[in-house]
Amino acid sequence: MAPAPLRLATRGSPLARWQAAHVAGLLADLTGRASEVVVVETTGDRDRDVPLEEVGGQGIFVKEVQQAVLDGRADVAVHSAKDLPASTSVPGLVLAAVPVRGDRRDALVGATVATLPPGSTVATGSARRRVQLAALRPDLGFVPLRGNLGTRLARVGTGGVAAVLVAQAALDRLSWRPEGPGLHDVLDVEAMVPQVGQGALALECRGADAPVLDALARLDDEPSHRELVAERAFLAQLGGGCTLPVGATATVRPGGGEGGGVSVLGVLADAGGHTVVRETMTGADPAAVGAEVARRLLGEVGRWWPGGPVA
Repeated sequence: MAPAPLRLATRGSPLARWQAAHVAGLLADLTGRASEVVVVETTGDRDRDVPLEEVGGQGIFVKEVQQAVLDGRADVAVHSAKDLPASTSVPGLVLAAVPVRGDRRDALVGATVATLPPGSTVATGSARRRVQLAALRPDLGFVPLRGNLGTRLARVGTGGVAAVLVAQAALDRLSWRPEGPGLHDVLDVEAMVPQVGQGALALECRGADAPVLDALARLDDEPSHRELVAERAFLAQLGGGCTLPVGATATVRPGGGEGGGVSVLGVLADAGGHTVVRETMTGADPAAVGAEVARRLLGEVGRWWPGGPVA
């Protein structure tokens, strides 16, 4: 007798549904397990017109999805890894797998950084994206941006918005293509350090659910998982109350320990984006490297960090 289909809890946006379908395909191909999607509405989905920091910031797209697994309504929570809070864990759940990561870079849609006319307005809901693009082009203006990918892309050319900043992985997953030359600019991670976990999926399940843990282990990609561990350690070191623009990206390199060494690039800025600092470090232990990059950045910005000077 075949096992019951695995129930995959996810948000209901087109991108989230794509992610769940992708995981379902991996499960079928790698384990032979069938699955079905359980759509869950989250706080972030309900309050689409409110800035993210006012709704509650990180975690607003995952709590209800996690609860569906804890309640037994689903077996697996499928998240965009960037939505997972790094400083807290949910009792009863474990991060069981990180499939092969997609593109982690940010993209400008509507123009390129070089061709945006002076004084152009760019829409983004991310302080991290805003301060880093402003460092490249101080003449630009910015307005808020929320909604699913289609809603965001529709802002280009309306209300004075010349371009929008979005995740390249979202464009790839929903098969978006520019309508003409010069309307799409994928930004190098050195210039635009990505959000922690960007481009990666995170699969959670109940820690006591051995059959599901075994199935998800077949989907886990070690380099992608090690990168996410490093980036989440970076964010956790900054503290759960961090509201300043931050980003980090980790890359597994050959040698340097089991699975290869990990190089972490982190960025931290003040609220106004007047000071933007970066730090890079490579080591064998992903969590240790990520945390140390954060500590070094905190040491550079202790004068204006909300918690005061850092030792």
